[in-house]
Amino acid sequence: MQRPDREIVERFRGLPVANIDDCMNRTAALRQTIRPINKAPLLGTAFTVKVAEGDNLFFHKAMDMAQPGDVFMIDAGGDPNRSIFGEIMVRYCAKRGIAGIVVDGSIRDSDSIAQMDFPVYARGVTPNGPYKNGPGEIGGVVTVGGIVVHPGDIVVGDADGVIVIRPDEAEELAKKVRAFNDNEAVTMERIANEGVLPRPWVDQKLEAIGVEYVD
Repeated sequence: MQRPDREIVERFRGLPVANIDDCMNRTAALRQTIRPINKAPLLGTAFTVKVAEGDNLFFHKAMDMAQPGDVFMIDAGGDPNRSIFGEIMVRYCAKRGIAGIVVDGSIRDSDSIAQMDFPVYARGVTPNGPYKNGPGEIGGVVTVGGIVVHPGDIVVGDADGVIVIRPDEAEELAKKVRAFNDNEAVTMERIANEGVLPRPWVDQKLEAIGVEYVD
């Protein structure tokens, strides 16, 4: 698997997912059915896995193939009925230097995982364990949370959700997001100092769409 230069990946560390999404036409985030299980921030490169619904055989194999800094992006078909992994597998991944796990499916041991400093995102929780029969695929293009994910994509996550970035777009995007952040910081400082800001664009927009109102 071809991975982007680590320096490019690190440019997104600490950047809010919401601001990244704003700079990607506000359509790039995984669907909100994929939610964080804990508060650990996520940053790494996508290591893709597709498993049969309710089956984790190919994820077990992927855990021994991935490299430190990889994020498992698991297409489990959104199945809510059987967990794909639990605490033991998460601890194994953390020990191997994996950067996080995102699964379009369910997990178990959620209370223990919620206490870990290791990012996990999932569609749901169930105590029902997985099968180990296959089939599956490792290293192909997958769909997770409605978003197509390629091996080596940059994955960023926080409390708002997860976003996936193509490496060939990353450098320019990082510049845009940092400029966006700087502009937000100025706005927040002005709110703190001035309280009320001129916002002529609101009335201009209302007028443009034909809204009539009385002050």
